Amino acid sequence: MSDDRNDRIRERAYQIWQREGGVHGDHERHWHQAEMEIDREAALPLTAGDALPQTREIASSDVLAVEDLAMRTGISGDEAQELLDRLGSDRAAIEQAARSLGAKKRAKS
Repeated sequence: MSDDRNDRIRERAYQIWQREGGVHGDHERHWHQAEMEIDREAALPLTAGDALPQTREIASSDVLAVEDLAMRTGISGDEAQELLDRLGSDRAAIEQAARSLGAKKRAKS
């Protein structure tokens, strides 16, 4: 396993542990969940435009779109849903806002 991938998985597992209340004893599940998330993100297209259907629009009620946006950009599902609701179906604007929000959150950490 590459050091970079291992570091990203370790960081993600820690975030999952924190999100779930910091209760000890579930480290293997956190690691495996983090591994799956990191691998899924690595398999995603490099840009939002690569992932868009011809219409370049998404429905704010699409749960998978909310989850995907949150995981790729490091924001919460609620934040992702709020961006989708607020910015409508313009995927490029949503992607940019989500990445900006994720970067701000990482900078505070």
